[in-house]
Amino acid sequence: MSVSTTRPSLGAMLYFLTALTLGCYFTFAAVQGDYGIFRQIEISAEAEALKLERDKLASELAEMQNKTKRLSDNYLDVDLLDEQAREILGYLRADEIVIR
Repeated sequence: MSVSTTRPSLGAMLYFLTALTLGCYFTFAAVQGDYGIFRQIEISAEAEALKLERDKLASELAEMQNKTKRLSDNYLDVDLLDEQAREILGYLRADEIVIR
């Protein structure tokens, strides 16, 4: 009895090697590429951080607008004016004692 061994043809091996290479490339691109899964997660995290920063800046702007309105000529808040004079100019009343 003779056992015949046949080798796969070179074309079939080349075909499967090419298919495997392309499969690996597209899998890598889907995970690590410019539009891949990791990039999408990074973009969403960055968007969330920018939204938090936007909200923080909006609250600071509202606070500054409130203070500006309270110090305007049409609406003068005496308590805020007194607070700003003490903080910025270092004013004190005559009956106050400074402890450092």
